Amino acid sequence: MRRILLLTVFALCASVGFAQAPKAAPKAETKAKSAEPLDINSATEAQLRELPGIGEAYSKKIIDGRPYSGKDDLVNKKIVPQATYDKIKDQIVARQGAKGKGKGK
Repeated sequence: MRRILLLTVFALCASVGFAQAPKAAPKAETKAKSAEPLDINSATEAQLRELPGIGEAYSKKIIDGRPYSGKDDLVNKKIVPQATYDKIKDQIVARQGAKGKGKGK
C-alpha cells in the first residue's frame, strides 16, 4: 500500500514538474525577439543561418544579393520566398552603409 501511495505521489510531482517546464521557453523566445535586429547588409553567413528558415543556400543568396536598400528587397529581388520573409521580417534590418564617402570633393 505504501508503494502505491509513494508511486502516486511521485507521479504527481513529476507531472507538475513537466507542466511547469514549458514556462521557461517563452522567456527565451522573448529575449531572442527583443534582441537587436540583424543587419542583412553586414551579417555573416553564420549569423544569417540563425534566422528561422534560413539555411546555407538562403544565407549565401542573401550575401550575394547585397546591398539591400530595404529588408523587403529580399522578396522583391526574389532572394527568399514571402513565407520565409514573413518569419524573419521582425528580426532583420537593412542598414545603409556610408554612401559616397570620399567621392566628389
